[in-house]
Formats: sequence, C-alpha cells, structure tokens
Amino acid sequence: MTALHVSLPDDPPHLPGLPPTDSLLSPLTGWTRAHWEAVADRLLDGLLPYATPGFAQYRLPGPPSHSGAWSDGLEGFARSFLLAAFRIAGSAGRVGPALVERYAAGLAAGTDPHHPEHWPPIADRAQPMVEAASIALALHESRPWLWDRLDDGVRGRVTEWLGRFVGATANDSNWRLFQVITEEFLASVGAPHSREEIDAGLARLDDWYRGGGWYTDGDGKKFDYYNAWALHLYPVLWARIAGSRADPETVARHRDRLREFLGVHRYFFGSDGAPVHQGRSLTYRFAAAAPLWAGALADATPLPPGVTRRLASGTLKHFTERGAPDERGLLTLGWYRPFEGVLQRYSGPASPYWASKAFLGLLLPADHPVWTAPEEPGPVDTTDTVLALPAPGWLIHSTASDGIVRLVNHGTDRLPPPPAADDDSPHYSKLAYSSATAPETPLGADNHLALLAPDGTPSPRGRIHPLHCEGGRAASWHLALGHRVETVSVVHGPWEIRVHRIDPAAAAPVREGGWALADDTAPPVVESGTGWALARRADGLTSAVVGLYGWGEGAGTVVAAEDANAYGRYSATPVLEGTGPLLVTLVMLGTGRHTRASARVDAEGGVEVRFPDGVQARVEA
Repeated sequence: MTALHVSLPDDPPHLPGLPPTDSLLSPLTGWTRAHWEAVADRLLDGLLPYATPGFAQYRLPGPPSHSGAWSDGLEGFARSFLLAAFRIAGSAGRVGPALVERYAAGLAAGTDPHHPEHWPPIADRAQPMVEAASIALALHESRPWLWDRLDDGVRGRVTEWLGRFVGATANDSNWRLFQVITEEFLASVGAPHSREEIDAGLARLDDWYRGGGWYTDGDGKKFDYYNAWALHLYPVLWARIAGSRADPETVARHRDRLREFLGVHRYFFGSDGAPVHQGRSLTYRFAAAAPLWAGALADATPLPPGVTRRLASGTLKHFTERGAPDERGLLTLGWYRPFEGVLQRYSGPASPYWASKAFLGLLLPADHPVWTAPEEPGPVDTTDTVLALPAPGWLIHSTASDGIVRLVNHGTDRLPPPPAADDDSPHYSKLAYSSATAPETPLGADNHLALLAPDGTPSPRGRIHPLHCEGGRAASWHLALGHRVETVSVVHGPWEIRVHRIDPAAAAPVREGGWALADDTAPPVVESGTGWALARRADGLTSAVVGLYGWGEGAGTVVAAEDANAYGRYSATPVLEGTGPLLVTLVMLGTGRHTRASARVDAEGGVEVRFPDGVQARVEA
C-alpha cells in the first residue's frame, strides 16, 4: 500500500535527467542501479564548485562545526571520497579519469604539511579521527585505481598522516572503530600499526552488545541509527580490509549479529521510504540504508535481494523527491530542507555526506541478485506489524493502510550512566517517534507527559527506567519534579493507549501531548472538545489525543508552531491538561477513528481499555 503522503513526481526538478523508471524490475520504487549511479554522480558534481584549488578540501556553504572550517574542509574531502570510491570501484574504474585524478590530487595536497590546503593532524578525540576512517576505507575499496597508482612519496605521506592514529586516544564510542579501520588499512599496506589497538577496539564493541542485534553507542542506553551506519557497518568493512588477518570467529560473530539486526531494521522504513525519525545525526538521512547493503555484501542478511533493494531505493528516492540533494546538488544541514533542529555541535557543512555510506551497494556487481531480482514489498507494504525490541526498550507498530511506522520508546534516553545528570533531548526522550513525523525542536509538548511546576514549566522525562517490553506493550518509569511517574503503553493498529500512574503526592497539573503534525504548505486544521484534540493535514493524516480516564472535563487544546519541525514549516500538537494520579490516554497517528475508545478502572486498580475498533486489553495495577 502506498502511503497517503507520498504522491510526488518521478523526476524531481532539482535532479533532471534521471534514468527512466523500471516498473517491471522495480514495481514499488521504479529505481534501478542506474538511478543510484546518477544520484552519486550528481552529488559528486555538486561539490566541485566548493573544492579548493588542490582538491584537498571542500569548503561548503553553511555555519561551521565546533571543530572549525579547517577540519570541516577535511570532512568534505573524506566523506565525498568515500562516495567517489564506491562509484569508482563499482564501475571497475570506468568513470572517466577526472574523478580518480581529483581525489589523487587531494591526497597529495592534503598530506603535504607545506601545502596551503594541508589537513589538520589526527589528535586525541579530534574530528580528523572520524575522517581518517573514511579516507582509509575509500583507499582500500578504490585501491587498484588510486592507491596502487600513487607515487611512493604520496603513499608515504598518506600513511604518515593516518599513522598519527597509532597510540592516540579516541572517544569511547563508535569512534573506537575509526581506529580499528584506520590501523587495519595501515596493516594492509605494510605501514606501522598496533594490533593491540585494533583488537581492543573490536573487544570494546562486544562490551556494548545488548542482544537482538543491538549495540549501545558507548556505555548507557544510547540506541539510534549509529547501530546501523556505524556499529554494524564498520565490522563488515574492517573484515574486507583485514582479509586473512581477521579472526574467523570474530568475523562470524559480527555477521550473525548483523543478520539478526537486519531482521528488525527492515521494519524501520515507511512505505514512502522514510526512516523512523529518531536519534542524532539525522542529517545523514539515507545512510540508514547502509546496513542493508552491508548484509548483502557480507552474506549476512535474512532479507531477500528484492526486499533489500526495495528498502534502500525507497529511502534514497524519498529524500531526492523532497529536496536532498538540493538544486545545487548539495546535501544541506537538515532533513529535507535546511533545519537546525536536527543538528549537533559537531555538524559542519560537509557532515551530511556520511550519507555516502548508503552507496555501499555499488560495490556489489551489476549482476548481483540485489540489482537483478524484482523488488519485493517491505514489511509495512503488506501487513500491520507489532514488534517488541527489548534491548532498546522499543515497540514498533506499523500499518499497511497508511504506510506509517511508529516507535514507542520505553528504554532509550542517551544519558550516560549515573551519576551523570538527567537531561532531555527531543530525539531521545519522547514517548514515541515515527516515519511520518518529527519531534518539535527545541523541546515541545509532543509525545511527552509532564508535571507542570507552579510557574508552568513542564518537567523533563529525564532518565528512563525500563520495566518490561514484550508483545504489544512496554512500560517504564521516570521522575518528574521528584515524583515517580509510571507509564504503560499498549499498541494496536495506528493507536497507542497510555496508562500513567503518578505519585499521588505530586499534586501538580499534568500535560500530555500527541504527535506533532507538520506541513510546508499550510498549517494543519485543528479541532478540539471536552477531553480531546486533533490536528489534520490536507492529505488526511491526523494526530489525535483523547482522554479516556482521569482527565476531567477540560477541553483539549492544540499547540501551533512555525519552523520548529523537520517535516514542515507549520506544525501542530494536540494536548490535554488534567490532574493525576491515574490517567489513561488514547494517542493516534493515522487516518482511523478515535471516538469509540474507552477505559474502565476495576476494583483492583487494573485498567480495562477498548480500542476504537473494539479490541480490548487489560493493564494490571
């Protein structure tokens, strides 16, 4: 089923000349390998006006990151070099000499300490560590056409620059894998490296494994797309560099975990190709497709080839239809349009080019089944799904009628372990995320239950304490104004029913918001009444909240905003206000009904809930 909100032209005006769609080979997206090559070429061509004369840096327009313009220029080279390497290797070098020569020139200039475009050195916990890994990967994958043809002097300078990683200290997160990749490349070309550091980085990855295919990105509950485009991806690419040097048991363990992860990652894409909008570095956009290709590359996927391509092509197509890349061929700092709300301090003008990882599939030959098998539907295309993911504390529930994937969050807050202070992030602390919405940024009322301080300030969710996650329900508790708030979510179809039990001593007003609905063309239509509120877009997509128990007789409201949402200029969030200690709320994102839901509290304190379609469930006291 095609989502209601995806009727867009096949050939976006900012990407003229795309190959014709192929409805026989790709009945769901129409896209083929030729489309991937065309978009890669457009991205690489779009960077040329921003290259420095020696091609060692790409100084893209936009505000600098906290690392500064010098480091940002290196980032532009390294991340685009990764894309160029996939394009070169995927065509066996048949891309014309200009692309190879451009990056060969950049390597020569960037590693020459006397050249005006030379790169900043690798230092402890510094951004060049990140970029070194991309350069090492690109050199390995394009080796016959680039590294092997560099003169000895340039090769020596490259290994000297990369060699600064040996003995350096990386952040204790996915950065440990940058050291693994860089030093394994050094080993592959006979340069000094530390096998102990490589092994220690891989062992640290094992420390973060939580089961079910899920790694946390460092200590704590840090689950997001870094599990996809870093923690699973780099072990596959490391094994390609290491070859016979790699321990077979380690390689097999990584492959098994990737296979298990892809069994659930496939559920994170809406029928329009949009990935669920959760976590940091979302400006990397279609990089969420990278592990799909990695699974095929490493023979570590449970997905049929036609499903792999359908999901990956759907994601790339989704963003190209919505302005990424833009009319200049650039990936801007944002989601669709430029949008600061999805950025971090480390986000510089070239940061979005980690999206290059999505083009990993070009390393698979054109006659590989992922390119030749007919597309097959993804999970959301055909069936409704409810899936519990205990490791991150998430529930996935998706609906084929509208093609939307929803994620209910009872386990991920990205906070370091105690005694680190609690804090809220709109991309981690919300009760729910989806493939059709984004959270309000900075923090808004959407998908959040707050106690209101005397001055009206809402309490943060802070540290999330998971209780259980199985079947179609999950639960957690958090502290609000020093009082315990326990929430149980039960999902069914497009609906979620939340049962909140609030410390009776709190005695504070309570506010709860539903999904923030956004649109670029016009503000959503809003309606409200006693105990309910909704926002509806012109395409029929609706966000609603209904107070089923404990909310009193107050009228619902809708909070409107501008330029606060990655999905559109105008946004609106339906909101309820009431008091505790027991509150039951129906939250809906979709096009279904909501008026016939109900809740009843029995003598034991259990809550009997009834969804709008008549399905019933019980939440124990």
